[in-house]
Amino acid sequence: MADSPLSVIILAAGEGSRMRSSRPKPLHHLCGRPMIEHVVNAAAGTSPDRVVVVVGHRGDWVSKALIDRSPSGVELTFVEQPEQLGTGDAAAVGLTGVADPEADVLVLPGDAPLLRPETLRDLVATHRSSGAAATLLTAVVDDPTGYGRILRRKDGGVASIVEERDASAEERAVTEVNTSVYCFKRSLLAPALRRLHPTNAQGEYYLTDVISVLASAGHLVAAITVVDPTEVAGVNDRSQLADAERHMRRRINAVWMGRGVTMWSPEHTYIDCDVQLDPDVVLMPGVILQGATTVASGAELGPDVVLRDCVVGRGAVITSSTAEFATIGEHANVGPYVHLTGDDEVPAHGRVRPQRPAITSPPEGSRSAR
Repeated sequence: MADSPLSVIILAAGEGSRMRSSRPKPLHHLCGRPMIEHVVNAAAGTSPDRVVVVVGHRGDWVSKALIDRSPSGVELTFVEQPEQLGTGDAAAVGLTGVADPEADVLVLPGDAPLLRPETLRDLVATHRSSGAAATLLTAVVDDPTGYGRILRRKDGGVASIVEERDASAEERAVTEVNTSVYCFKRSLLAPALRRLHPTNAQGEYYLTDVISVLASAGHLVAAITVVDPTEVAGVNDRSQLADAERHMRRRINAVWMGRGVTMWSPEHTYIDCDVQLDPDVVLMPGVILQGATTVASGAELGPDVVLRDCVVGRGAVITSSTAEFATIGEHANVGPYVHLTGDDEVPAHGRVRPQRPAITSPPEGSRSAR
């Protein structure tokens, strides 16, 4: 079992109407990267043989964004779900990209950008060691509103998942919820998907119904519970997008502080995913580092510095200034109140201050001249 090939299916066909945007939901950015890219990177951490992305609404946008930035060594396949008929239909479409009948199939939502690779590796390992037909990632939450509930058998195994709109009052009181993250045996997933029917409040094919199909056929359905429920939070609107961004920025800041970067106020320091910092960099409150900015050891930035795609040399000091595509040399001193662009290169030990406007005399006869 441990040697079974692993494929990943990412469900990213939804329009995301609650985002109120012409941009497809998977392409909304968190910390400088499209949301779907975070999911692909987490999937890549399981060393899959292939990653199949199910696209739909403006799928060409999603495909292009991922092709341009796909992780090294990850084979991406794109399949289109022409009609949004539910997650069960999307998984069936995705399964057309997984040819090996002996594969294990990890199914992920495209709107869960906080998933960690280590969590997915634990899920796959549990699935393989247990020999289960399906293994779920579940979460225990204080408020389960909006989530599908996990219903268990008396022996502790998973019996089914019931969506909230279809649940009874007793079932809605359950606090263990579905995260929409699964690992299946492909050989059992395919026939189970063919047994789905859209007999629910939405008239859709639910992937969650596969669990009851497998369990009622006598197959083992296992589950592991995620330690931190925020990791599996989905993003369906702008408020949830802001929440996810806040959590991801905390992770990023914690990583850099662990590598020797000083932050005077981590909650007021904003660093994109692709930024690179050396040890002994000092960041004061109000620093925003975007794009592929790199900052060398000993540099001090802030307060209130915004850099995008810049190179900052060792020991440079930048105060209350902005720059984009600029190069700032070693031990240079910039600011306050300077704006640099791609045409600007500050030499080593250079000093840049704002230019003062020339003072001219008012025209003869004007009120200021009287």
